[in-house]
Amino acid sequence: AAPYGSMAAPGAAAAGAAAAASSLVQYVVLRGDLARSWPLGAVVAQACHAALAAAHAHGPHPDTRAYLALGGAMRTVVLEAPDEAALMALEESLKQHNIDHQVWTEQPENVATCLALRPYPKDQVHQYLRKFKLLK
Repeated sequence: AAPYGSMAAPGAAAAGAAAAASSLVQYVVLRGDLARSWPLGAVVAQACHAALAAAHAHGPHPDTRAYLALGGAMRTVVLEAPDEAALMALEESLKQHNIDHQVWTEQPENVATCLALRPYPKDQVHQYLRKFKLLK
């Protein structure tokens, strides 16, 4: 083995890991029909529940750990599905492509309100979400 180990500059591996972590994004897809008919606080709570459930369920994944370690630099994108049918169609597509996610189902109503992916590099999952617009 070379006496100098890796010839990379000191900190280069850490910088590379930081750059990779900075490309991580957590996508949250909320039902737009609910966003326009429920109180704002209730809608925000659905997104929070879904995002936390996905992060908890996939906490051991290196991307989730790296994303959470970003602290204030975490990037979350909130998209809108028009209705429950569109949200469930997205869930089926994500299942088919082995994309880790969680659907939040509000109880006791048993209504699917929101879906969140675990944190992913944007380029790995954007293709499955591009038909959804930013929530307004």
